[in-house]
Amino acid sequence: MEVYSSENEQREALGRFFADNGKALVIGVVIGIAALVGWRYWHNHQNDAMMASSASWQQVNQALTHDAAPAAVDAAQKFADANNNNYGALTSMDLARFYVDNGNFAAAEKQLQKALTQTNEENLEALIYVRLARVQLEAKNVDGALKTLEKETHAGWSALVEDARGDAQVIKGNNQAAREAYDKALKANPPQALQALLRMKLNNLSS
Repeated sequence: MEVYSSENEQREALGRFFADNGKALVIGVVIGIAALVGWRYWHNHQNDAMMASSASWQQVNQALTHDAAPAAVDAAQKFADANNNNYGALTSMDLARFYVDNGNFAAAEKQLQKALTQTNEENLEALIYVRLARVQLEAKNVDGALKTLEKETHAGWSALVEDARGDAQVIKGNNQAAREAYDKALKANPPQALQALLRMKLNNLSS
């Protein structure tokens, strides 16, 4: 590091530094300001887009009742196709519920598979896996449901996963495996309503 003997030498050195590096400093400052402005614009744009998606999702969701008109179903499908985010995933789930209510389990499964590609939110993803397994059970695809449940390992959802796994094993006639699954679900300390349901299922296995 250079040591300057006088204030004049310091000023001269500073002048040489700016002469040699001034252009780079100006460019750096401009880039920094542009990046900050760009980030703020992007952030505001993202917020506006998410608010618009939320409002549109609410309208689509409210119209998608079990006896919804074809136009409402089409609108929901278009929204799901156009939004590759959590709102799109929620709409795909709503469409799956609509199809389940109308007995079309193949269409419901397709919607839930699509929903899995639209979100990276682990809790929403876990709920989709559980619902997908339930739809597969309704469609008598028991092995498919068991494979789906293997994909969900989040501890917070273990009670619902094991409950569904137990139901799948009952359908297969494997009461011992069903009992083990229901016991695991109970050990996960689920809400009281689910605890009561699990105990009822265990009692039915014993009878």
